[in-house]
Formats: sequence, structure tokens, C-alpha cells
Amino acid sequence: MEQRIAVIGAGTMGSGIAHVAALHGYQVYMIDEKPGVVQTARVRIHQRLDREVEKGRLTPSEREAVMDRLIEATWDHVADAELAIEAVLEIMEVKKAVFQTLDRVLGPEAVLATNTSSLSITEIATTTRRPQNVVGLHFFNPAPVMKLVEIVRGEETSDDTVQRVQTFATSINKEAVVVQKDTPGFIVNRVLMPLFIEAMRIYEEGIASKEDIDKAIKLGLNHPMGPLTLADLTGLDVDLNVMDYLFQEFHDDRFAAPMVLRRLVRAGKLGRKTGKGFYNYDGV
Repeated sequence: MEQRIAVIGAGTMGSGIAHVAALHGYQVYMIDEKPGVVQTARVRIHQRLDREVEKGRLTPSEREAVMDRLIEATWDHVADAELAIEAVLEIMEVKKAVFQTLDRVLGPEAVLATNTSSLSITEIATTTRRPQNVVGLHFFNPAPVMKLVEIVRGEETSDDTVQRVQTFATSINKEAVVVQKDTPGFIVNRVLMPLFIEAMRIYEEGIASKEDIDKAIKLGLNHPMGPLTLADLTGLDVDLNVMDYLFQEFHDDRFAAPMVLRRLVRAGKLGRKTGKGFYNYDGV
């Protein structure tokens, strides 16, 4: 993989992916359609790098070199990128629009990767003239810390494309697993969403407090954090979108989102403090 990549979307995931790529020597073109988002992302990345300098893990000159490799860009700037990673909203039509643009502006050999956590790689690829170059490259939050990436084949993804993104993942010190079949939820979310749902239902039914649910899973299953804490971290709106997509695809009650989650997401959209997560919520 060449040393120039594009990251589309500079929110939590996009900025984290850009951070880890720049840290490992890649020149990163950062694009976000919302004004000021890339600048805000750069500030957050600088703050994280400052902490690494304080801990002695980076020198000040290394920090500045990383920042110099993070370039706020427009579509006109990214034609020479050999890899583009889309990290926008987990909404199929939004992603398709990004891939149509990437297909138009990037060179014919470039790999087009999506950071989707559950959506169909094959369907996203239909918007391009190069479905063999389209692949899932699913990072986990926070991207600079979490070691895993899921590499997901679409129906037409080539072996060469999979090999190229495996090489990229290794170069940024990530461990990759290859999902050989384009199935909703891939590996992690296929397992994780039912865990979230059952924990939320236990809380909704008044069986145990949110603290005790999390404590039971942490101590009983040796998880580093409880499912409700993790659901807050991943973002309740994202969780709900993934559950709804899985339910739509599988028609299986294992993936039916609990009402308490819908209420929290609705509250969040209305700007209420209680919408921020289970640990800012006082009742069903």
C-alpha cells in the first residue's frame, strides 16, 4: 500500500483512523462535508498526542510530524490516494453517495474501504465501477487503541484487495480478521448486539440495576467493561441503527431493539441530558 490515504468523515471514528494512520507514517487527506469538523478533529488528535508526549512515548518533534501528515482536504486533493476509508454515518444511502464520489475522483487501482460496522459491502460496491476494489475495513472505537480490524469481503472483492488492506492493517499495528462472507453484522456485531439487547431488556424489566448488570458481566464473564457502559461508548444512536438493520435483514427477534433504547435515542435527538446514555438516565 502506498503512503497516501484518504479518510472521509472526521467524527469519532474517522479522526481516530486518521490519527493511527498518520502516527504510522501515512499522509492522510481528511475530508468532512461539515465546516469546522476537520479542524476540531485535528485539535482532538493534537491533544491525544500531547498526552503521549507527556508520557514519554513520543517526542515533540514526532508529534509535530504526525500533525503535518494530517491534511485537511477537498475531493480535488485526493486523486493520488491509494486507499480511501469511508467513516461517515451508518446509513446506506449516505455511504453510497460517498462511494460514488470516491469512484469518480480516485485512480482506477485505488482501494475503496468502508468502516461500516454492519452494512452490506456488496450493496455499497454497486455504486462503483470497481466492485472488486471495494472492501469492508471495520475499526473499533477508540481506533488508536483497539487492536482489531474486521476485513470484510463483498461478493466481488478480489483477493488482491483483501491482501492490500491486510498489509495496511499490519503496517499500522492492527490485528485483522477476514470475514469471508458478506453477512450483516460481520463477526463482532453479530455477537455483540444480542448481548446489548439482553442487558437492556434485563434493565427495562427491572430485574437488576444497570450497575449490577454491568458488574455481573464484568466479573462473571471477565469482560473489561459491562455491556451498558460499552453501549454508551459506542453510541446509542449507532447501536439502534445497527440493531434495526440486523432485524430488517434477519427478521429475528434476537436483534429487536428494546424500547428503552429507542426512548434514550429519541431523548438525545431532543437535546435532553438523559439521551446521552444509560448512565445519564434515571428510569424506563
